[in-house]
Amino acid sequence: MTLQAKSKTARLGGILSLVACLVVAMAGIAPVVVAADNGVSKVNGSVHVAAGEQTGDVETVNGSIQIDAGASVGNVETVNGSVRVGDRATAKALNTVNGGISLGADSKADSLETVNGKLQVAESAQIAGNVTATNGTLSLARGASVGGEVSNVNGAMTLEGAHIGRGLHTSTGDITLRAGSRIDGGILVKKTTPSLFNWHHRNPRIVIGPDVVVTGPLKFEREVDLYVSDRAKVGQIEGATPVMLTTDAEGNSIPKQ
Repeated sequence: MTLQAKSKTARLGGILSLVACLVVAMAGIAPVVVAADNGVSKVNGSVHVAAGEQTGDVETVNGSIQIDAGASVGNVETVNGSVRVGDRATAKALNTVNGGISLGADSKADSLETVNGKLQVAESAQIAGNVTATNGTLSLARGASVGGEVSNVNGAMTLEGAHIGRGLHTSTGDITLRAGSRIDGGILVKKTTPSLFNWHHRNPRIVIGPDVVVTGPLKFEREVDLYVSDRAKVGQIEGATPVMLTTDAEGNSIPKQ
């Protein structure tokens, strides 16, 4: 079993354990709050780690999790609720199913993952591994860095001078790369099969602005509307014909004549 598979298995085991606790608690058999390896584990209710505190894993099932500025924690996980990490904090994996995740300025995390919710990464925050969403928007502020892959299925993705180390992937989401952004590993827009739950009539809009660098291929398995600045540096483009943009005297990107 690979390290990635073991990690996912461990996270799934954690969620199943929390759900089991929920069932038991509803039956009136067990307390709602338990100690967990010097961390915090709850079934119902939000969890708050105060500024500067250090603790282990932080878990709940029904509730949001707030990690204040300068705190240091282990894995952070909820099922129904958001995860918010303040500035200059440190965490391992941040995970939720139904809820967004925000990582504060100059903070560090191993990875971010949600199913339904937006992902927000503030200035100069660092994520060592992957950033993943299924249904949700993604924004990376200036100076933010992701060592792994950034991916979603549905939802707009915006980079403001951020860096991605191992590629940007989506299926139906718009992509906007603003000045100073860099993507190593290329861009992939995956082909989708229309269904009752995944039916998009509009092409994804891909905008690569001035002073953006994309190393590796730009591969489009479905039709997209692609716009590329004449001041951007990109790899080989496959599956789309770009509309070239230039910058006018006011700094606006307009189609190049």
